[in-house]
Amino acid sequence: MLIREKLEKQEHETLSRFAAFSDQSKGRIRPEEPCEIRPAFQRDRDRIIHSKPFRRLKHKTQVFLAPAGDHYRTRLTHTIEVNQIARTIARALSLNESLTEAIALGHDLGHTPFGHAGEYALNQCCPNGFKHWEQSLRVVDILANDGKGLNLTYEVRDGILKHSKGKEHPFVFRNEDAPETMEGKIVRAADIIAYVNHDLEDALQAGLVSLADVPKNCLSILGERHSQRIDKMVSDIIYQTLEENQPWLSMSPDVLNATELLREWLFANVYENPIIRAEFDKAVKVVCELYEYLVRRPEKFIQISGKSELRFPVEQEITDFIAGMTDRYALSLYNELFLLKPWY
Repeated sequence: MLIREKLEKQEHETLSRFAAFSDQSKGRIRPEEPCEIRPAFQRDRDRIIHSKPFRRLKHKTQVFLAPAGDHYRTRLTHTIEVNQIARTIARALSLNESLTEAIALGHDLGHTPFGHAGEYALNQCCPNGFKHWEQSLRVVDILANDGKGLNLTYEVRDGILKHSKGKEHPFVFRNEDAPETMEGKIVRAADIIAYVNHDLEDALQAGLVSLADVPKNCLSILGERHSQRIDKMVSDIIYQTLEENQPWLSMSPDVLNATELLREWLFANVYENPIIRAEFDKAVKVVCELYEYLVRRPEKFIQISGKSELRFPVEQEITDFIAGMTDRYALSLYNELFLLKPWY
């Protein structure tokens, strides 16, 4: 028996009946021989970690654009925190940690430079709009691995595509928008838990808000400290889900309401804070002007991107190019194209 087969057998012996089993995957876009050692979802996780789009996350904004401090979150540290929270829930519920981790590590690969400002800008500029979760799937299917894609399993791709549906639908576990697997549902919840807590911590560190500004009923239910709030949300999901014993996640009404109230408060007081908003508008200007400049000059785009040929319509190629940029590369290219240089 191969090592992979032993590990697959262990999954059936130890995991919940609601888990996704590696040897029952719906498969990949392109069939390929299985690995002798790693089950399918573990192999997907490894492919994501070794990809260039994953490495670029360390220089992409979470909330604070190009922060001077060393301790503010980036898109990469956000991804790591989502992964940690999701794995904790998956392990407690006896679900597939490798699938959970693959979805968590890949969920934001399509995020733009400058966080949601870049996403907003491309959504305004692009003829077909732009959503980062759809771009994340495009990255793993087509763009990563030098244009060959990562050829991930259906379950990982489903979790990446359905990890978010924007501001209006935070915790959606049971309708048609929810991921098909419990592991995907976990990542969707972990994403919200992670950013609600770390964005508050970053805002407190930046002096944008104080703990006294946070709604008191949120703190009384969730906790005064960062670690307390995460522990409360995670523990509540675990115990409520175990109690219901159904293939979906649950939160108690008090904790769910407090979490959603905290999230709404963050939108009003942090994400829409005048200081953050001013930087947001600058980032939108940078991304929109880069897009419009390159669309009008496809020959310049080919020169800058180093492409020998275009696989897709030029607007799509430029969207992919800009979405893949780090903050610092986008600013560097903007300076090169639009700002005067001294003449020697």
